[in-house]
Amino acid sequence: MIEAVGLTKRYGAKTAVHNLTFQVRPGTVTGFLGPNGSGKSTTMRMILGLDVPTSGRVTIGGRPYRELPNAARQVGALIDAKAVHGGRSAYNHLLSLAQLAGIPRTRVDEVLGVVGLQDVAKRRSKGFSLGMGQRLGIAAALLGDPQVLLFDEPVNGLDPEGILWVRNLMKRLAAEGRTVFVSSHLMSEMALTADHLIVIGRGQLLADMSVQEFIAANSAGFARVRTPDGEPEGREKLTSALVEAGGQVLPEPDGALRVTGLALPRISDLAHTADIRLWELSPHQASLEEAYMRMTQAAVDYRSTQDPRAGFQQPPPGYAMPGAPAPQGWGGPGGYPVLPGEQPNPYAQQPVPPQQQPHQAPVAPPAPAAPPAPAAAPQDAAAPAPADLTKRDSEDAR
Repeated sequence: MIEAVGLTKRYGAKTAVHNLTFQVRPGTVTGFLGPNGSGKSTTMRMILGLDVPTSGRVTIGGRPYRELPNAARQVGALIDAKAVHGGRSAYNHLLSLAQLAGIPRTRVDEVLGVVGLQDVAKRRSKGFSLGMGQRLGIAAALLGDPQVLLFDEPVNGLDPEGILWVRNLMKRLAAEGRTVFVSSHLMSEMALTADHLIVIGRGQLLADMSVQEFIAANSAGFARVRTPDGEPEGREKLTSALVEAGGQVLPEPDGALRVTGLALPRISDLAHTADIRLWELSPHQASLEEAYMRMTQAAVDYRSTQDPRAGFQQPPPGYAMPGAPAPQGWGGPGGYPVLPGEQPNPYAQQPVPPQQQPHQAPVAPPAPAAPPAPAAAPQDAAAPAPADLTKRDSEDAR
C-alpha cells in the first residue's frame, strides 16, 4: 500500500504539491487524475524517492522508498519511457537493470514476451517508436515481479490493440493483489480501467473515491427527450408541460431536451396527454470525462483563446463556429449547465448567472438575504494553501 500524509513539495517560491493525504490500496487499479501542472508527476517522483518532500511523508508498505530492501524487486515504475540509452538494445537495457537488482537473466526474456518485444529484443532502442518505448518501459517496471506498480501515462503512443493490452494487464495485476497506481489524461480509458480515483488540482486533493461515487458526486442523471425536428411547436408545448409538472428543462445544442426532476414514465405520460410525438426518450448518466471537467474547471492553468481568424472562411452547413452563442442554459464554465441534484465540489464550482439557469416554474421572488458565506474548502485541504500555489515551473512543478 502507498500512503501519503501531508505531502508538500516546494521549488523555491513555487509550490507544486500542497498537503496531500491519500492511500493507494492493493487489489484495485487507482487512477491519478488532474490537469497539466497539477503536481501528479511531482507526487509520483516523491513516492519513488526521486524528489524529497518539503514536508509530510509518503511510504510504501509503511517504509519510505529509500529504506526498502532491494526496492527494484518491490516497486516497479514507468515514469519516463525515454529514460533509455539509445545505443542499447531492449534486451541489454533490461539485462543491466536485472543485474543491478539481482534478478535472474531468464526474467528478461519473460518480460520481453509479456510486452510483445521479443522479436525486436536485439534492436537498439533509439530506433523504437513511441509505442515500442512505452512497452519497453512497462517491461522494466515488471522486471522484478513487484507488488507495487506506478505508471505515468502508460498508453501514450500505443495503438488500440496496445491500449487494450495495457488495460487488461493493469486489471490482471490488481486482481493478483498488487497495488496499481496509474496516471492518465484519457478519461475514457480511466473509466474502463480504474476502480478508484484520486484527483488533484493545483497541487491539492480534490477527490478520493470510487469511479461511480465520483461521477455521481459531480453530475446528475437526466432524461434526453427529442421531438420531431419539423415540429418546433410540439417541442415548446412539451417544455411547458414538463415545467408545469415540476421538471427542469435545458435545450441541448442538437435540439434535444435535457430533463431532470421527472422519471421517464412521467415524461412519457405527459407527452401522451399533450398528444406530442417523441423521437427519443432515454436515461443518461454523465461520463467520467464530464464529471472530471466539472470538478477541475477552476484548476486548469492553460486555456485556449478564440482564433482571431475564425470566421474568415464560410463553415459547412450545420457547423457551429467557435465562439458562437450556446443554447440557453449552456453558458456556464466549460459549457456545462448546472443541473438540479448535482453535488459540485466547492473548490471547482463557479456561480452560474441567473440567465443560465434551467427553465423552471415561476416562483415568488425570495426576501432579501445576507450575502452567502464563502464556500468551504475541501476536507482534505483544510490547511490554508500558500499564496504562491498557482505559480508553476514549466517542467519541475509537474
